[in-house]
Amino acid sequence: MRPDTPAENVDHTAEAARLERTAGLYPEDAEPLLLQAAAHLELSGDRPAATTLYDRLLSSSASLSLENPHLVRALKASNLWEYGHEAEARAIIDGVRAAAPRDPAPWVIVAEALEAHDELEQAQETFTEGARVLLADVAEPPYSTHPLLFGRHRVRRMLGAPHDDWDVLADTLHTSPVPLDELHDPKRVWSLGSDNPAELAAEISRLRAELGTYREALSRPFPVAVLHWPKDELTELLTAYAPLSEEYPSHEEHLATIEASLRELAASGTPNLGIVTGTVPSYEAFAASEGASPADSTLLPQYATTLAARGRAVAWPPQRGAVCWCGSGQAYGECHGTGTA
Repeated sequence: MRPDTPAENVDHTAEAARLERTAGLYPEDAEPLLLQAAAHLELSGDRPAATTLYDRLLSSSASLSLENPHLVRALKASNLWEYGHEAEARAIIDGVRAAAPRDPAPWVIVAEALEAHDELEQAQETFTEGARVLLADVAEPPYSTHPLLFGRHRVRRMLGAPHDDWDVLADTLHTSPVPLDELHDPKRVWSLGSDNPAELAAEISRLRAELGTYREALSRPFPVAVLHWPKDELTELLTAYAPLSEEYPSHEEHLATIEASLRELAASGTPNLGIVTGTVPSYEAFAASEGASPADSTLLPQYATTLAARGRAVAWPPQRGAVCWCGSGQAYGECHGTGTA
């Protein structure tokens, strides 16, 4: 589907089928492709089929190397509730909250599902739990956590709750010319039926501001990503393509170079940094698509950029308390993050 295709002209069922076929051809990208396919099925109105796709992802998590099962469960819960399976949706939502994921997206999705069904107190509690898990002792909230704070602000405005420190932080992070308090004013709906031209003009300005925020989020460039090879993958890569040993003298040096490169980029003011993890089959397929040999080291940065463009990048640095990007299983602050503030 072309990015400029009007939504009303999209055959969502056909697009979902195309994405499922593509996922079969590129198993390393199956998770994002199947999630997109499920979204198209939801838009087509075939919510049971979307649930089937979410179940497929969750049941085959080992073979697909599912990166974010909490996200899939959150999406499944939101979808289930929309076609009458409230009890199952609530159970899944409770499970997601209990798991306390380190990714903000599942928190936002389950909180918005509660909000959409007028469970405002529960939605506020969910947004707040997510903020506590992800933002405790964090000096500068990562961009990915902004929707968590904005959603919490919105629900609290609907509940008439007074501003607290996180609401103030949300106001500070919000860059639109229209303040959050005005965008989240529960009385906005009445202005749409007003005969007062000034009120209508003000609401048009608010809608334009919201649209601008959404466009900014959608147009946010993919991260400047550094390529990471797990130890087994790097061994396989160097065994098959010995010339690349000049790029990777050892796995330990490879990991140290990644961290040093990212810190240098951060120090230079480069925003939106990330890490992409390579696999030998994926890299070989990329080299074949470029008509080049995998032994050509100039392909490596292009491969990293391609993975980032596919949405495969993990933000760097990891959030507080998250495991290290290197795969050691240790907390980042106790591994490659040693010595960071």
